[in-house]
Amino acid sequence: MRAVSVGLRICALALAVGLAGCNDREASYQGWIEANLVFVGPDDAGRVVTLAVREGDHIDKGAPLFTVDSDLQEADVASLKATLLNAQQTFTRAQSLLKSGAGTQKDFDAAQSVLRDTEARLNSAQTRLVRRNVLSPATGAVQQVYYRPGEVVSAGRAIVSLLPPSNLKVRFYVPETILPHITYGDIVKVHCDGCGADLKARVSFISGSAEFTPPVIYSLDERSKLVFLIEALPDEPDKLRVGQPIDVTLAPAQEAKR
Repeated sequence: MRAVSVGLRICALALAVGLAGCNDREASYQGWIEANLVFVGPDDAGRVVTLAVREGDHIDKGAPLFTVDSDLQEADVASLKATLLNAQQTFTRAQSLLKSGAGTQKDFDAAQSVLRDTEARLNSAQTRLVRRNVLSPATGAVQQVYYRPGEVVSAGRAIVSLLPPSNLKVRFYVPETILPHITYGDIVKVHCDGCGADLKARVSFISGSAEFTPPVIYSLDERSKLVFLIEALPDEPDKLRVGQPIDVTLAPAQEAKR
């Protein structure tokens, strides 16, 4: 009986330790890496003349991306320069006539209005001409090239897409029971294959509505559950890749709240 009693005590102690370990275990949730790409294209339609980057290139802000043919823009600038010269002559004549008393204030005001309008149109045309040589709006990596030299692109269509590191984000889903214990700014750990040491991210978005588990993390046990989307910004985005599957672990303090 004494041996049985000692054995029961050992089993009870082992069970208690096991339960304590379960309580201290960090909760892990499936997710993936997503990004907000920056799409860069011309203001006006045209034919791609040069392409200065390739997919995967790292590029600094202000570096050249591509150029689009500028024949029409150059013609507009030349035409408006001629129009501006005439407007300046008309304005000078109207000003002289007004000073001599041979002209009217109305004619002077009209000439001045035409001159200012022509100057504004010329400035706009020169800006459009300069912007045919497109520079990178941000520092990042070239994700995709949609048009090559010789191809015609419509106004507003992207020729390249860029990924600034700060636009990378971690997305994962948590059940409703966990949601009240996650707040903006909380730190989470990110695990992924080949990432080495655990990475950290800071919660930046918490969904206000529930949805069913998305197909990207479907399983027989998870597909019918209602979950909430959480987004977090990684501290080291250069170590992650778009579309990469990851596991997100909440901090022990947050799991203790649950």
